[in-house]
Amino acid sequence: MIKKQEISLMIQALRLQSYFPDSKYSIRLNTLVWKGQIQPTCLSPKYLIKVVYQREKHPNVYILDPKPLTLAKGETRLKHVYNTEKQHLCIYYKRAKEWDETQFIADTIIPWTSEWLLHYEIWVATGIWHGGGIH
Repeated sequence: MIKKQEISLMIQALRLQSYFPDSKYSIRLNTLVWKGQIQPTCLSPKYLIKVVYQREKHPNVYILDPKPLTLAKGETRLKHVYNTEKQHLCIYYKRAKEWDETQFIADTIIPWTSEWLLHYEIWVATGIWHGGGIH
């Protein structure tokens, strides 16, 4: 069996940049920090997100703008996040190893973030989280 190779931080950054030309990135101390705007649907607002990916760890995704995100009526915190104040999203189950360093962030983490945002928008409108996930 051929083992897949880890994708370098620079290649990850360049792939993100190719999909999102107006985005910004930096690489320091084996950590990629990428900031860009995504829009889950043509009717959605644009969200400024930050992805922090340190080699040999999982990427972390934060919503930078808008901040704070609107909550569904009667709710006191966001659904499926690690931290409401930091707007640190839980977009996949890390223990299930759904993502690893051989995958492109632009092809996995960003679409999963967009999907989270779509479910977030539905949750704000209806009060029901349809995004699934492990509680």
